[in-house]
Amino acid sequence: MSMMSIRGATPRDREAIRLVEEHAFGQQAEAGLVDALVTGGDAVVELVAEEDGQVVGHILFSRLFVQNGGKQFAAVALAPLAVEPSFHGSGIGGALIREAHIRLKDAGETLAVVLGDPAYYGRFGYSHARAENFESEYQGDALQALAWGDAPEKGKLVYAQAFTALAA
Repeated sequence: MSMMSIRGATPRDREAIRLVEEHAFGQQAEAGLVDALVTGGDAVVELVAEEDGQVVGHILFSRLFVQNGGKQFAAVALAPLAVEPSFHGSGIGGALIREAHIRLKDAGETLAVVLGDPAYYGRFGYSHARAENFESEYQGDALQALAWGDAPEKGKLVYAQAFTALAA
């Protein structure tokens, strides 16, 4: 019987992570985003899921800022989350999210933002209601937030530079 494990990503995982991202999304954009976030020093929590020694899942939370009234508040953005297509539906994505949340809370993070399927991310506590007052070029039902503590409820979301390059 195989055993899935989750651990922090290492430099040796870069190529395997790139392949998981490309397979999961069917394109190279997300893999390029991961590379740019890591190279730019914007990664806050990055984890991989391994099955029988093979990387089959990946999650990255990067630094995000909420600007409000001349103040800047540090938060994190979940992007991307990827699982090898042959492992979809096996719970790997959820396991990566839960483990990352534990590590983020332990590190003192209080706000996470995601742009994704509300039905999926809602299972982990994310909601559009928590994000609807943020100013963002991504504002809409897919923009969701999760707060673990004293976090702002409004302001402008400022993503890492790598996201700007992705949108261009």
